[in-house]
Amino acid sequence: MADESLTVSTLEIITRGQAATNALGQALGHLAQPGDVLALSGDLGAGKTTLVQGIGAGLGVTEPITSPTFTLVGEYDGRLHLYHVDVYRLAAATPEALAFGLDELLGGDGLTVIEWADLVASILPADRLDVQFTWVDEQTRRLLLRAHGARHAALLHGLAQEVTP
Repeated sequence: MADESLTVSTLEIITRGQAATNALGQALGHLAQPGDVLALSGDLGAGKTTLVQGIGAGLGVTEPITSPTFTLVGEYDGRLHLYHVDVYRLAAATPEALAFGLDELLGGDGLTVIEWADLVASILPADRLDVQFTWVDEQTRRLLLRAHGARHAALLHGLAQEVTP
């Protein structure tokens, strides 16, 4: 019998324009549960912050969500507390992320979304949802969502039901 904590599943989604990426984020926000961790990676300008803005809308966050590139962590109140983390500018990403307490945010009572998560991969929890952004053209993005663990596999399953006809 397979260990459910090692469950992995994937979903590929093509978005055309910021509105579509935002809508996908809203669906994720509606489905998110306390302790969820979303690990975003991909090219600069590929839509990571746009997705987080949609997640915030799906959580009922009313204040504007901006990239926390210089502040490292943006915190927002909604149905769940949203921790929006951006580790892009960290020179020694993992030690610096540990120094500001990223590990304390992971799996807590809110939703943690990390931009440039590949830079801190060694400290990410085993149970998480990876979202890899690929730039296709000016308006089109390919998102490969990969769930690790039973909880995030369930999240991905719920998302697939919401976004596929």
